[in-house]
Amino acid sequence: MADMLKFVDRSQSYPAKRDATARAADFREIAERYAPPAAEDQAGRCSQCGVPYCSVHCPLHNHIPDWLRLTAEGRLREAYELSNSTSTMPEICGRICPQDRLCEGNCVIEFTGHGAVTIGSVEKFITDTAWAEGWVEPLVPGPARGQSVGVIGAGPAGLTAAEYLRGHGYDVHVYDRHDRAGGLLTYGIPGFKLEKPVVMRRVDRLKEGGIVFHEGFEVGRDATLAELRARHDALLVATGVYKARAIDVAGNEAGGVIAALDYLTASNRKSFGDAVPEFEDGSLNAAGKHVVVIGGGDTAMDCVRTAVRQGAASVRCLYRRDRANMPGSQREVANAEEEGVEFVWLAAPERFAVDADRVTAVRANRMRLGRADASGRRAPEVDPGATQDLPADMVIKALGFDAEELPHLWNAPELGVTRWGTLLVDPKSLMTSLDGVFAAGDIVRGASLVVWAIRDGRDVAATMHKWLKAKARAGEKVAA
Repeated sequence: MADMLKFVDRSQSYPAKRDATARAADFREIAERYAPPAAEDQAGRCSQCGVPYCSVHCPLHNHIPDWLRLTAEGRLREAYELSNSTSTMPEICGRICPQDRLCEGNCVIEFTGHGAVTIGSVEKFITDTAWAEGWVEPLVPGPARGQSVGVIGAGPAGLTAAEYLRGHGYDVHVYDRHDRAGGLLTYGIPGFKLEKPVVMRRVDRLKEGGIVFHEGFEVGRDATLAELRARHDALLVATGVYKARAIDVAGNEAGGVIAALDYLTASNRKSFGDAVPEFEDGSLNAAGKHVVVIGGGDTAMDCVRTAVRQGAASVRCLYRRDRANMPGSQREVANAEEEGVEFVWLAAPERFAVDADRVTAVRANRMRLGRADASGRRAPEVDPGATQDLPADMVIKALGFDAEELPHLWNAPELGVTRWGTLLVDPKSLMTSLDGVFAAGDIVRGASLVVWAIRDGRDVAATMHKWLKAKARAGEKVAA
């Protein structure tokens, strides 16, 4: 039995981060994984509390105290199997989940002042060890059911649902517009947070399990939604949300003002060794430039840290609220500051200065926090007469994402949407307004966390399985 409850005399210790100067020169992850003794020691700090708030606040409700205890006892294979039982991508969640807002932020011993158990780092350690030791088993499809499912979108929600449905014995086809599966895991999140081989080995496992991937496939161009419905017994829409939110200021159309996802995708393609003309000609390359990133979420943090690694002359992040009210991870802010990013709090762009059709500076209004808005956060308002000019030959808009107009793009006007443009689904079945067409992930809930997309993929796979079984039984009765 492990020696647990050591949070009083055993200090919290995360895996050591590489020196900021060294890590800012490459796209490798910034910290190595634990060595086994360190992982066991840190797992042994868990208090094994009666009400595990870490699990309660995890969207997947992972069995966190249980696999921490197994890790502390050195029973790593059992720890992996338990971790894997609730998550299709535990090592990915261990890397990119904002644990400071979820499991670790709600750890009981965090409230005592002793520092939370390092749950994310232990989760990463467990599954990385499983891959290294060959414990990660192949995806074995269930007995063939004679029914097929089409999944539109190869991000975390789509991949999760595809895995569970294949395990139930369905023929599963995944359609994605990109040339590699993974969605934002592949092209949106930089390698210093999530190295790409970690994603690709998950995709390869699904391919080896018989899931068919149609990459470079765009619904509306390569097939209509109606044609896909005719091809499969059920469809899942898991496209995510990719439409960049606009910023309505003068100079917005100038050269050098770019969307965050375009910028991050170009950088990630370079990491794969792809030819990226927009990177080579400097359009999506921050090298030698004064960069201003507008936004305060995790995408903005990805952009500023990418710009540092590309050799920008300066990198500033402009955010209209203060540090305490930003939506992004505080850990990511700290990492960015260590790497040389300057944060300009309580500031919002008034206009972009333009010369010869290219941005040269950002005129920013100073802001102050007024009364709380409907969300409970204090609303930013302009502080009259207070402005500042920031030099900029690249401005990256990282203001979040909205849903694309899928009914229009797919020529499917009967596909119901909400007033935000996300797909409207039945809350129990997760079916859209079209019979046999389900939806999950960000295209339903709006831009959110990867861990929520995995949860949604798991949930929709269960409801689709139930619906497909009923459809098969009905077909048998008609045949009889």
